[in-house]
Amino acid sequence: MPETERYITSTLNRRDETVEKTLRPQKFEEFPGQDSVKDRLKVYVEAAKRRNEPLGHLLLYGPPGLGKTTLAYIIANEKGAKIKSSSGPVIEKPGDLAGLLTSMEDGDILFIDEIHRLNTAVEEYLYSAMEDYFIDIMLDQGPGARSVRLNLAHFTLIGATTRQGLLSAPLRARFKLAPRLDYYDPEHLQKIVQRSAGILNVGITPEAAFEIARRSRGTPRIANNLLSWARDFAQVKGNGTIDDETARNALSMMEIDGNGLDEMDKRILETIVANFNGGPVGLNSLAVAIGEDPGTIEEVYEPYLIQEGYLMRSPQGRIATDKSWSLFGLSAKNRLTGRGSSGRKNDSDQPDFFQQ
Repeated sequence: MPETERYITSTLNRRDETVEKTLRPQKFEEFPGQDSVKDRLKVYVEAAKRRNEPLGHLLLYGPPGLGKTTLAYIIANEKGAKIKSSSGPVIEKPGDLAGLLTSMEDGDILFIDEIHRLNTAVEEYLYSAMEDYFIDIMLDQGPGARSVRLNLAHFTLIGATTRQGLLSAPLRARFKLAPRLDYYDPEHLQKIVQRSAGILNVGITPEAAFEIARRSRGTPRIANNLLSWARDFAQVKGNGTIDDETARNALSMMEIDGNGLDEMDKRILETIVANFNGGPVGLNSLAVAIGEDPGTIEEVYEPYLIQEGYLMRSPQGRIATDKSWSLFGLSAKNRLTGRGSSGRKNDSDQPDFFQQ
């Protein structure tokens, strides 16, 4: 396989490549939700088409699974441009980037997922590439070192990231537009589930589609994954059609409750309430208590728990809100006033919840 092609193909998502591509919308009209983002992108693409110019560089950011990659491909499709994909961690050295950029033609789009994970040396080569469409490559080392300038086609870079703050200021400044994608409401997710069910040729009732949607943490990727699971469940445990009861039973087997919380979400909240009296508790202490990596808690679980009002961050640590206490049938008024190192008083002073 050619060297350049390796960097393009090795970054494809491996969850279920065929299904993912099949479900991916091709046009803005097929992409539910994110209306304000779509409106801006439509204007941006249409203006470039009318001027017959390449698009300006774009940065798409927001939580994982909301459609950043899908939007990049929609933009390319609507603009009528070829798109090549790579990923920040894969582009390890400047020569890798040079191989990608020199293969681009005028108007082509280079999509870099997880762009915040680019090597610093590689990122610096992007500055001149994005602004002046050239890169200088150093050949050899020591006294014999020399620089070779490579002129580039007028390409468009679309970057995607879940951590915009990790991009350097010079790189962020070179993007002309940087829309943020946010979590979806259940109504838009219901449309996504119904559309995906139609593509997968599986029968589903509107009630079942909404049941899956409201337990999908506001994330289309999760909604499609749960739909795939419900389809399997319906084929094995039902008649092949996903109705309301089948959807609830399928999601119950996955230990996803009516609030969209899974087993780990509830373990996090229960640990803060039961072991640390509702908090505050430091991230590392919480990670040790539940046996999970701190980065996973912070990146995967906390965003949804915070957005839904179950958890708060403070300078002292994580705090369970009244909503978390209510989840376990308790009131935050039960919070203990005195704590030892574990956040508890003596067992005799604790409510029944802490003694279970």
